[in-house]
Amino acid sequence: MPTIFILYGLRFFYYSNDHNPIHVHVAKDGCEAKFSLFPVTLVENNGLKATDLKIAKAIIKENKDLIVEHWNKYFNKEN
Repeated sequence: MPTIFILYGLRFFYYSNDHNPIHVHVAKDGCEAKFSLFPVTLVENNGLKATDLKIAKAIIKENKDLIVEHWNKYFNKEN
């Protein structure tokens, strides 16, 4: 599970066998959520608190380019 970054105790990552469209997983304290990037939208939540979801969404919006860059470097090795 490649980690992109950790902020406010939230780990932003993707699975090594993930699939398109580009998205990001967020985990904290054994709970996890999945967000799409275009647009930034919560896709699935498995226990993250509403406050953490709000913080995660704001962080994803601020760092969308970085997340996409990491995704492309990992999954499109020729780029």
